[in-house]
Amino acid sequence: MTVADPTLRLERRLLREGASMVIGVDEVGRGAIAGPVGVGLSVFDGHGRRIPEGLRDSKMLPEPTRERLHPIVQTWSTAHAVGLASNDEIEEVGIIVALGIAAMRAFAGLLAGGLVMQDAVILLDGSHDWLSPVLDRAEPIARGAAVFGGARPPVTMRVKADRDCAVVAAASVLAKVHRDRVMIAADGTHPGYGWTGNKGYASAEHYAAIDRLGPTPLHRVSWLRTPSLLDGLLA
Repeated sequence: MTVADPTLRLERRLLREGASMVIGVDEVGRGAIAGPVGVGLSVFDGHGRRIPEGLRDSKMLPEPTRERLHPIVQTWSTAHAVGLASNDEIEEVGIIVALGIAAMRAFAGLLAGGLVMQDAVILLDGSHDWLSPVLDRAEPIARGAAVFGGARPPVTMRVKADRDCAVVAAASVLAKVHRDRVMIAADGTHPGYGWTGNKGYASAEHYAAIDRLGPTPLHRVSWLRTPSLLDGLLA
């Protein structure tokens, strides 16, 4: 089945309805058993630059294509940022709150870059708004940092936004490439786990390496499900 190219139809509609910009949001690393979670942001303010050729949800793209698109997407976006939350934070506060922390770090990056987010709209993939509840608690979690420079932008949900909406597809590429590079770099610190291939996601080879070498500080130990490993950890 041929998948249609992402468009800017929804983004342009939101701009016509009064938004100053649309901030596409996508996350990566949520289902991994090791490494951080990442949240990518791409901003569209109505500029006339063409959607990068070949842009898709990052899950639909091979790694070389994502790497090729990465600088193009950065240039295409009005502004962009990626935030991470560490494995330790995931274990401490849970995956949803950790995603929110990563998102706030990304929004803080936009603010630090000089972006004024007044009257912005956040466009989030899916049917479950995991972002708003955490952003509503942004000040205590971010230790008082004003991550938006004003009122929090409203969140608009769209199922398959990472597939259909160019600004969210762009955010997905930014987040995926950034996190992948973090995991590839970890191969020099914790060799033997195949990070360059699995990027921290579950696979038979990855579990075999954990069973053989034990978990690293990058592993979400509470998420691991290999009986032999669990037996050793609980002994």
